[in-house]
Amino acid sequence: MTRTSDSNRVASTQVPARAAEIVREYGPFEGAGNIGGVTHDGSRVWAAGGPHLVAFDPDSGQVVRTLDCAAHAGTAFDGTHLYQIAEARIDKIEPATGKIVASIPAPGAGGDSGLTWAEGSLWVGQYRDRKIHQIDPATGAIVRTIESNRFVTGVTWVDGELWHGVWDGDESELRRIDPSDGAVLERLEMPPGVGVSGLESDGADLFYCGGGSSGKVRAVRRPKKPVS
Repeated sequence: MTRTSDSNRVASTQVPARAAEIVREYGPFEGAGNIGGVTHDGSRVWAAGGPHLVAFDPDSGQVVRTLDCAAHAGTAFDGTHLYQIAEARIDKIEPATGKIVASIPAPGAGGDSGLTWAEGSLWVGQYRDRKIHQIDPATGAIVRTIESNRFVTGVTWVDGELWHGVWDGDESELRRIDPSDGAVLERLEMPPGVGVSGLESDGADLFYCGGGSSGKVRAVRRPKKPVS
């Protein structure tokens, strides 16, 4: 189990923030008032909207699928199935039919936020506990834990980088952290009043951010790695 030291907690506050570049907004979507989790299946963006999971085309912004299922917080895609936090459980869902094929207990027992898939595991954000758990997707057992010093919302991995959303009052940001100890390496600050609930990368140049009660999903430019 990985834990963040006090020195890392202090150091993280000293990493300068840059303004997040919001390149597009989507929604609100009919029947999906509060956006929690978001994920990307390689072509479409899925957004958790409470009683529905909504899939939309990120080029046109048009809704292409709606699944009637409980979708309260984080959403993930493993290449075949969707995973959706529904209160105190995580459902495994067939995207074509909306059928729930399995369920596991969520580690936060209802206090869970973000969700992503990476390296054969689910990664679950814990909002008020300020943690990210790596869990076994078959059983829900916690494999390890990374601690944060801020409220954790969405979680995503891209090119070996671990990013998570922060939402505290009117302040939100995207953070890249060291997965070995939780130290903050990079910060992208959202405009005041713009929240980040879910978070997912498209595997390339964009992050998709759930906008909570705004009912929107926002695309944010992913920073380019410096050329060595």
